[in-house]
Amino acid sequence: MEKVKLLDCTLRDGGYYNSWDFDVNLIEEYLKAMDEISVEYVELGLRGFDKNGFKGTCAYTTDNFINSLNIPDKIKIGVMVNASDLVKYPDGMEDALTRLFAPASESPVSLVRIACHVHEFEQALPAAGWLKNKGYMVGFNLMQVADRSAEEIKSLAKSANNYKIDVLYFADSLGSMRPEDTAQIIKIIRQVWQGPLGIHTHDNMGYALANSIRAVEEGVAWIDGTVTGMGRGPGNAKTEYLVIELEEHRNVFINITPLMKLIERFFKPLQYQCGWGTNTFYYLSGKYGIHPTYIQEMLSDSRYIEEDILAVIEYLKSEGGKKFNINTLEAARNFYSGNPSGTWKPADVISGREVLIIGTGPSVVKHRQGLEEYIRNKHPYVIALNTQVHVSSDLIDIRAACHPVRLLADSSVHASLPQPLVLPASMLSDNIKKAFSGMKILDFGILIQENTFKFDSNFCVLPNSLVFSYALAIAASGKASRILLAGFDGYGADDPRTGEVAMVLNYYTQVPTVPPVISITPTQYKVSSSSVYAY
Repeated sequence: MEKVKLLDCTLRDGGYYNSWDFDVNLIEEYLKAMDEISVEYVELGLRGFDKNGFKGTCAYTTDNFINSLNIPDKIKIGVMVNASDLVKYPDGMEDALTRLFAPASESPVSLVRIACHVHEFEQALPAAGWLKNKGYMVGFNLMQVADRSAEEIKSLAKSANNYKIDVLYFADSLGSMRPEDTAQIIKIIRQVWQGPLGIHTHDNMGYALANSIRAVEEGVAWIDGTVTGMGRGPGNAKTEYLVIELEEHRNVFINITPLMKLIERFFKPLQYQCGWGTNTFYYLSGKYGIHPTYIQEMLSDSRYIEEDILAVIEYLKSEGGKKFNINTLEAARNFYSGNPSGTWKPADVISGREVLIIGTGPSVVKHRQGLEEYIRNKHPYVIALNTQVHVSSDLIDIRAACHPVRLLADSSVHASLPQPLVLPASMLSDNIKKAFSGMKILDFGILIQENTFKFDSNFCVLPNSLVFSYALAIAASGKASRILLAGFDGYGADDPRTGEVAMVLNYYTQVPTVPPVISITPTQYKVSSSSVYAY
């Protein structure tokens, strides 16, 4: 068995979180830690032509920058090039390579890896000959092969035989592989490719380490890792785990103490700040073959609550999400199908009446007696959000719900509640309609359109899928005389949900002739307020 080589690509893969802007002192301390665990190759970053937005030194990893570093003698330096930068270069691939690389004899770089999607692989392969002629070791990273047929994989690997490639990598790009899948792909590639193999694993489902170890058992000689798994989305196999697990295969000296100190002092705080590492959402993305960038984008966007992320995953699961596209993400966030429509007209029961919307804040419990007395004396039309049950059930006229994941989660509770349920029934999936069959449903349609509130007789246009937005729309469409809020305390200044509710109120109040909104329990939102006890 060929001796296993460990390649650490923390600064390249981890750079997606901090725009590759690593402090030089950190880089040098990191390189010393890599030397102490006898990492053979360190991929310091990318090399390419992208000039959009600020990116730090490890996004370009020039020879001048590398030469400015104190690099331990035993470590070989690598850089990665995206194949798209080569095959799409206006003046041709050879000119692109000439601009990116001096001869290896004049460069501190030993290894160049080219990351290729399947459709770019054969186009990019000639770059291997150019780089080998310049004296570089060459690796090709073949991405997203897990869902390709055996014949496709063999055809790609066979084409690599025509070029002088030092190592052929395959990447578990979507984090969807299990150890048995890893073994199967290796066996397929080995039918036509006898050169060194490498693997780059992602940790969506928690299998990055297991897949790496299985790959070694199957004869793979090059293994990628990153410190704490730092990398896009769920991250990668952890270097600190790999050096322990691969010790017998590598037969090298390991002193892990400097790395552990560096993790504690730098990488742990950065991980807390940036949030890489697997979770349930990444697990689902791996299971269903969804590009992890969808999850990363949603987790970093305060507009997406947990139910939103699950609904988008459900959409991408059926529509396909192997390739990240921001437009697909925006489409997925609109959970409702077809043009907005509905059969229930709120004005038939609300027109001219006062509407009381009951939220879920602690003030509802604290002021329950006052709220119930107000309802009995003033007879407002009462809308409860979702399954809120702190106010006596016989005082609630309807319940409003609209988020598809929340609806499914609450379906059994709704079935036990006596009030009619308002939801965009005609625009929801069949499995949701089935879950609510037998219940009294009032169908009020919905369309999501950023920064917009509009009210029609049987549907509304909302800036988001919050049930609060939906309830406001029901009251406004119903031509209420005014809207009272109870239980809208706020979540705290630092909670993104507070900002989203505040945004909803801001957009709502900008619509001409809408009913005025007044909170009659304590609230932190900038809205007119009074007291439930003042009436």
